[in-house]
Amino acid sequence: MIEINGVSKWYGDYQVLKKCTTRVDKGEVVVVCGPSGSGKSTLIKCVNALEPFEEGSIRVHGIEVRDHRTNLPELRARIGMVFQNFELFPHMTILRNVMLAQLVVLGRNAGLAERKALDLLDRVGLVDHAAKFPAQLSGGQQQRVAIARALAMDPLAMLFDEPTSALDPEMIAEVLDVMTELAREGVTMMIVTHEMGFARRVASRMVFVDAGEIVEDKPTEAFFSQVHNPRTEAFLGKILKH
Repeated sequence: MIEINGVSKWYGDYQVLKKCTTRVDKGEVVVVCGPSGSGKSTLIKCVNALEPFEEGSIRVHGIEVRDHRTNLPELRARIGMVFQNFELFPHMTILRNVMLAQLVVLGRNAGLAERKALDLLDRVGLVDHAAKFPAQLSGGQQQRVAIARALAMDPLAMLFDEPTSALDPEMIAEVLDVMTELAREGVTMMIVTHEMGFARRVASRMVFVDAGEIVEDKPTEAFFSQVHNPRTEAFLGKILKH
């Protein structure tokens, strides 16, 4: 579903990604982890060209992201993206937030878009809040709305960029529960997160990024139980203590 081959990226003279290669197969859940500033969020944003890259290639469902003939808005519409901050429209109701892209981008009629939105709000446990505005919801609830909004586009794959990092601890579980259910349903996902307990429970594979390089790319259990790289060992030693 997602093929990343030899991707390198610079910010001026600083190289933030160094020949990164990995893949996400259909139905797979791949967790990308690593220290802050390692390039993992940049890598995931390259997948739908929110960040341009200078070398290598990324293909999504056979579509080459860097090809000048690729319709990037159309491609982005097929790749669900959930950010650290929820990016909801504050002046619109929750229902309207989930409907809007369906109406404007996909051209669905209002009746179909509303039914789809209500079904997805029910799926994330928020259908009773459809008439409220984002400011009336908790952070965890807003992030679940953001997930529903991404799913409303019938995406080929879902990208999550540290979806719980802006949440209070008690709100993290409700978002991870929704993501766990998506994994059980076979939704293709690439997730940047520090939530290692969640990763160990849900991920098919773990990708460890450090200083812009993919240092480890292993099945989940092997990643946690057969650590040989000292950089990975140091990272896990710090993060698994807490």
